[in-house]
Amino acid sequence: MNTRIALIGIIVENPDSVATLNQLLHEYGNYIIGRMGIPHREKNVNIISVAIDAPQDIISALAGKIGRLPGIGVKTVYSNVS
Repeated sequence: MNTRIALIGIIVENPDSVATLNQLLHEYGNYIIGRMGIPHREKNVNIISVAIDAPQDIISALAGKIGRLPGIGVKTVYSNVS
């Protein structure tokens, strides 16, 4: 299986979407290398970075599902390492 390393950056502006977001991350947990969450209390947002090593279609599927959640923004950066 050919995998890629990627970093998924997530900005959570709607706390009502957090439970669904955590469920998605748990569902793809076998591919996640690590994750870090930082609350920005002054702006009332949470910033999450997820390091992942997975096939391209798995990374795209996860990012797409996250991006469809209300009040959540997502961007993915891929490594050139294969």
